Amino acid sequence: MTIYLDIVFLENTLMNYIILYATGFVQKRKMKNVKLIVSSVLGALYAIVSYLNIIPIYSALFMKILLSIIMIYIAFNNENIKQALKNLLLFYLASFVIGGCALALLYLISPQSVYFQNGVLVGTYPMKITLVAGAVGFLIIQYSFSLNKRQMKIKDLLCDLEIAVNNKKVKTKAYIDSGNTLKDPLSKKPVIIVEKTIMEKIINIEELLGGDEKLKIRLIPFKSIGKQNGMLMGIKPQYIKINYNENKIITKNVIIGIYDKKISKNYSALIGLEILEGGKEYENTRNVKQSV
Repeated sequence: MTIYLDIVFLENTLMNYIILYATGFVQKRKMKNVKLIVSSVLGALYAIVSYLNIIPIYSALFMKILLSIIMIYIAFNNENIKQALKNLLLFYLASFVIGGCALALLYLISPQSVYFQNGVLVGTYPMKITLVAGAVGFLIIQYSFSLNKRQMKIKDLLCDLEIAVNNKKVKTKAYIDSGNTLKDPLSKKPVIIVEKTIMEKIINIEELLGGDEKLKIRLIPFKSIGKQNGMLMGIKPQYIKINYNENKIITKNVIIGIYDKKISKNYSALIGLEILEGGKEYENTRNVKQSV
């Protein structure tokens, strides 16, 4: 098998560039193509030296780690050690993902044309395989990080909600929804939307509909996508307690809107920002029973 060093150099430069770009992209860092190219070329030169085994020490693990650190420094000019370690970790992560995609694709398409020599992957495969593998790996990294950030954002906006009604209480997870500006049309109090299955743990919905004198129900009109004229059944709680970011809000100045469908797998209630900003202390909570 004839191996051309210029092809090996070009392929490694291209792959290094994609990996470095992915490392900066997931962090939303400003990147300069010149620095990325210089760093990529350095990595490709290392691959050539390792492949030819000119200096055996170059294939040692220590040298590979040192090269990674130098490439990261050239590409991103790390502000501090913490940032450098983060860049290095993401660089290795991108390398594993993109390199794994390239290796899998090569073995699927042309396994007989690929082999390792002195730790360097070489062969007679077409350049477009390298490009496709790099693009697939990059998309996997981009999707994974965007999904992770979305989950983190949801987690940051979750809080613990406790609802007390008729000396019974229930706890659940609630999502702080800036879009929830729903108010009771009569009292003008903000509405917390809670799944029906949660509220059934402390109240009997059928008795409520039958006219429970202790709890006066109210109808709350709301709008949602695909349902312009919806109505929620609402009740006034004894109090609600919110624990969010080490802050505790206890108030009775809200209405609970009972929603008969599933809100989310991560939470069972929606709280508007107004409630967090306008919560007042309400001390009479000692003799309230906990609902399982």
